[in-house]
Amino acid sequence: MQALQKICSQVKLAGNDSVNVVYPIFRNKLESDNSCPGEVTTLKLVKALLFSAWKEILWTGLFALLYTFSSYVGPYLIDTFVQYLNGRREFRNEGYALVSAFLVAKLIECPSQRHWFFRVQQVGIRAQAALVAMIYKKGLTLSSHSRQSHTSGEIINFMAVDAERVGDFSWYMHDLWMVPVQVSLALIILYKSLGLASIAALVATVLVMLANIPLGTLQKKFQGKLMESKDKRMKTTSEILRNMRILKLQGWEMKFLSKVVELRKNETGWLKKFVYTSAMTSFVFWGAPTFVAVVTFGSCMLMGIPLESGKILSALATFRILQEPIYNLPDTISMVVQTKVSLDRIASFICLDDLQPDLIEKVPRNSSEVAIQMSNASFSWDLSSPTPTIKDLNFKVYHGMRVAVCGTVGSGKSSLLSCILGEVPKVSGTVKLCGTKAYVAQSPWIQSGKIEENILFGKEMDREKYERVLEVCSLKKDLEILSFGDQTVIGERGINLSGGQKQRIQIARALYQDADVYLFDDPFSAVDAHTGTHLFKECILGLLSSKTVIYVTHQVEFLPSADLVLVMRDGRITQAGKYDEILTLGTDFMELVGAHKTALSSLDSMQTEPASETSGNNEEYSDMQSGKKYTDKEEEQNVKKDEMTGGKGQLVQEEEREKGRVGFSVYWKYITTAYKGALVPLILLAQILFQLLQIASNYWMAWAAPVSKDVQPPVGGSTLLFVFVALAFGSSVCVLVRAMLIVTAGYKTATLLFNKMHLCIFRAPMSFFDSTPSGRILNRASTDQSAVDLNIPYQIGSFAFSIIQLVGIIAVMSQVAWQVFIIFIPVIATCIWYQHYYISTARELARLVGVCKAPVIQYFSESISGSTTIRGFDQELRFMDTNLKLIDAYSRPKFHVAAAMEWLCFRLDMLSSITFAFSLIFLISVPEGVIDPGIAGLTVTYGLNLNMIQAWVIWNLCNLENKIISVERILQYMSIPSEPPLVIETNRPDRDWPSYGEVGICDLQVRYAPHLPLVLQGITCTFPGGMKTGIVGRTGSGKSTLIQALFRIVEPTSGQIFIDHINISTIGLHDLRSRLSIIPQDPTMFEGTVQSNLDPLEEYTDDQIWEALDRCQLGEEVRKKEGKLNSAVTENGENWSMGQRQLVCLGRVLLKKSKVLVLDEATASVDTATDNLIQHTLRQHFSDCTVVTIAHRITSVLDSDRVLLLDHGLVMEYDSPTKLLENKSSLFAKLVGEYTGRSSSTFGK
Repeated sequence: MQALQKICSQVKLAGNDSVNVVYPIFRNKLESDNSCPGEVTTLKLVKALLFSAWKEILWTGLFALLYTFSSYVGPYLIDTFVQYLNGRREFRNEGYALVSAFLVAKLIECPSQRHWFFRVQQVGIRAQAALVAMIYKKGLTLSSHSRQSHTSGEIINFMAVDAERVGDFSWYMHDLWMVPVQVSLALIILYKSLGLASIAALVATVLVMLANIPLGTLQKKFQGKLMESKDKRMKTTSEILRNMRILKLQGWEMKFLSKVVELRKNETGWLKKFVYTSAMTSFVFWGAPTFVAVVTFGSCMLMGIPLESGKILSALATFRILQEPIYNLPDTISMVVQTKVSLDRIASFICLDDLQPDLIEKVPRNSSEVAIQMSNASFSWDLSSPTPTIKDLNFKVYHGMRVAVCGTVGSGKSSLLSCILGEVPKVSGTVKLCGTKAYVAQSPWIQSGKIEENILFGKEMDREKYERVLEVCSLKKDLEILSFGDQTVIGERGINLSGGQKQRIQIARALYQDADVYLFDDPFSAVDAHTGTHLFKECILGLLSSKTVIYVTHQVEFLPSADLVLVMRDGRITQAGKYDEILTLGTDFMELVGAHKTALSSLDSMQTEPASETSGNNEEYSDMQSGKKYTDKEEEQNVKKDEMTGGKGQLVQEEEREKGRVGFSVYWKYITTAYKGALVPLILLAQILFQLLQIASNYWMAWAAPVSKDVQPPVGGSTLLFVFVALAFGSSVCVLVRAMLIVTAGYKTATLLFNKMHLCIFRAPMSFFDSTPSGRILNRASTDQSAVDLNIPYQIGSFAFSIIQLVGIIAVMSQVAWQVFIIFIPVIATCIWYQHYYISTARELARLVGVCKAPVIQYFSESISGSTTIRGFDQELRFMDTNLKLIDAYSRPKFHVAAAMEWLCFRLDMLSSITFAFSLIFLISVPEGVIDPGIAGLTVTYGLNLNMIQAWVIWNLCNLENKIISVERILQYMSIPSEPPLVIETNRPDRDWPSYGEVGICDLQVRYAPHLPLVLQGITCTFPGGMKTGIVGRTGSGKSTLIQALFRIVEPTSGQIFIDHINISTIGLHDLRSRLSIIPQDPTMFEGTVQSNLDPLEEYTDDQIWEALDRCQLGEEVRKKEGKLNSAVTENGENWSMGQRQLVCLGRVLLKKSKVLVLDEATASVDTATDNLIQHTLRQHFSDCTVVTIAHRITSVLDSDRVLLLDHGLVMEYDSPTKLLENKSSLFAKLVGEYTGRSSSTFGK
């Protein structure tokens, strides 16, 4: 696979096949189309796609025309060939002339079809690439309101499903004009053979086609509903995967799984209607040739037109070829419908509002002394709202100024930065920005990839500057720990880094850009006091001392260093000025500073030594940091040892891929999943009966009809027609039964595989999600599941049917001349050799297509979530360029797959043509009278289809093996190792457990994988029941790992944890996690309503929820909203501030009121006043509970009964905070000294 991937990457796409060429042509045509100014319609998309590939489309049309004409030569000549065998010879060597005509027609038909098929795939790949590029570009420029209307899960479907479907339509695009041409050619042949009865054939053909109109209408409706329901499912799945950690911590995963299953039920309701409608369409058109034949021959009898075997066989051969356009027509109509739905969806997405381009007036750097200016500016996230989000902004920021923005939770601080970035729709006023900008978001956005790439962010490497940035951001120690340093590949969203590390990498990214204006959205809250002080001094006051910096902060100690402090409340700047100036001018600022001073006074009362004496003396603690340490999450993955230790070993797993031939077990598992495979024999029986009855009906007509007018027929005309109708009707019934059984088995199998795969995903350990990008999982749930829903049942059926049809043709041809069977043996052996030669490469190419698709989806998903940061650095063009490279990397193996398939089919076609020619030569060489001319003509009729059926067998086999990989990939996820049981019935705790809340930890050792070092190295301590315990320590000391062990997110290597004397390893995970409460470091809200976010399990009354909202100070905010408890929450809670999201998390635990509560840096995103409020609420309502607090803000743990200080996974100190502070040499005293020293001193500029 790796060798193949390397070869594919080295082979460049032809210029016109690269998205770098196709997309600009497509975009320019779309933009230059003035038919609907300012709007993208489905028609405009179609015109632009046609224009971008019109030459190739013309070539494919020419090859399709050649194929069509050459394929009708055989039926035209059959009557003449039968008459020749009957002794009517026009000239000498007429037989050899006829054989030559048959052969030349085949030699034109086969290559033209191969060129046609390859080039339509070429057109399809180009179209898909252009659409994916356009969707990506649109995703980067969506306005906030548009972004909320389409989640990343929905947009993934636009790329993964809709764009691919439009590309697949290239297979069908010529069918729309080919059908009339093929019908016309058929009528000419029929008129030559049957005269005016050909009109009856035309009428019957038109009736069959008209019968499909209502079915097509239903298909369109069901397809649209199916895609809508799939979008909703993918949207929910995407959100769940992003937040799986919080779901497992809360014990909610099975509830959210039931949501996905419910959405899937709605989807499968439409899927069922769609596939059964498709089955009816299949029946109508499989039965069409039979219906047309019955009508035509019946008309002949009514009109008195004599039915001779040669003319009948010519007509049957024509009907058989006419079956292709008639059979393809339902697929074509279905595909037109599906493509129209997909284009409509894409067009509606492209029509969504972009960010206002004129929102910010950009001023060239060095052209003005003012860096940022806002004049009478008001902004609103929702333009339909009567009240702007940010109101009446008037201020100037000069170059080199430091501006601090502070205020309570939800006051509009982050929104102010978004206004400067141009993210919030402007209601009025002007905004000017001079020079380049860099942005550090409150929630760190980290790309999958190397740490170095995240920091450089598109800039060239300047080693001296790079090393300086690493030092300033305290990243050097972290990089020393990692085996590959800054070349380490970090997981999706930086999942294998701690929150502090992600934030420092994000700051380093901004610093390396060397921008003119820097915007920091409270980045220091995610790190401990010491690191925060260092970052502020070295970054804001040091490296950026000459830059314009606006920083949002909840830490009052950082405010005195600002040249300008902006105080916000309710979207307005209520105070502005220097720290000392505004301190006495208003109440808003005094509230913030007062709350901070209150917290500091509590510290002062506990300390007996001045902070200045302890604040500077931290060498001992710093020396401890120089030893080897491990970040909280850096080893949280499930990687194989050889992947870790190999030359390219990394923390993130490469996508797991099977190698070699798809095992028979995969096929067996698929066909026996539904009803234990009971329907499979019935399906095969129906197809065998269909084939037998088809052959019997044709054989009957060839035998019973006279060779010429002079010969007396063996049966009467009515008997001839009656038997034919009976046999034809029987074959049609078999087709209907077969179609219904296939869709029934396929539907049931798809449902079972979906349920099993999702159960396994939701029950997987957290290490699986840490090491597996969500794009891979979404690919299974989207693309692979779609293949199982719609493609694979059809592929398996087609393969079985084509085998049975080939056996039927061989039987008919061998029955006339057994010598033909001898030729078939080496031909089939050669075909099998070619198939084996081809499939070994094709199989890996198909897998490579799947592997190359995942990065396109993942990169897009990642770019959408980080679009604000990307725009904040003006990096849209670079990201677009990378996306184009990924698209080309995906297109490349698809071209190889198409070329390899046509290479194989061309060789099979040639072998079939040679076999057919040999059969014809044998027939004309046999003395007259030895072979019945009618039966010989039947052989020719079937032989004309030999190359098509033989190629169809091999094509179906190869295509099936390529498609079955989707089942293989789903089965992979059905074998993911599961977490321990959710419930152990034999060992369930009492309903009121834990009643006391004592947590005992005994010699606890934790490592994230068997080959990785210990992260916790033998911790022993007890958290007394009903008491408050604070956990402190530097970043990477093991604090979060201890909490994960408490919730069994990671299982201990050795040691035990007891809660109320019950070993938590002996009870079910649900029993454990549902009895504990946690407010996590990253506040999480789900799309839905306020009520569904507070009470996702629907356990509480409205009154209880209102009471919880009032207690967490959100009651008034929610009452202001029109929907109250049913007020909308958008994806990721983006319409709520970070602090408000944290208060919602507080509301959840107030409702749940567990005996054990864990706060994991829960107040990092709120101001000191809100922090104090949260602490007061917790003291009031959890006074008799065990509360375990991890905090960077020292004041959050000072009122704890005990403080546990960790370092390098070891307990360094554990006592009451008062006793620890009494010991001036204690590490805790030094940590407190740093905090108070930082808080009580004003940094120089």
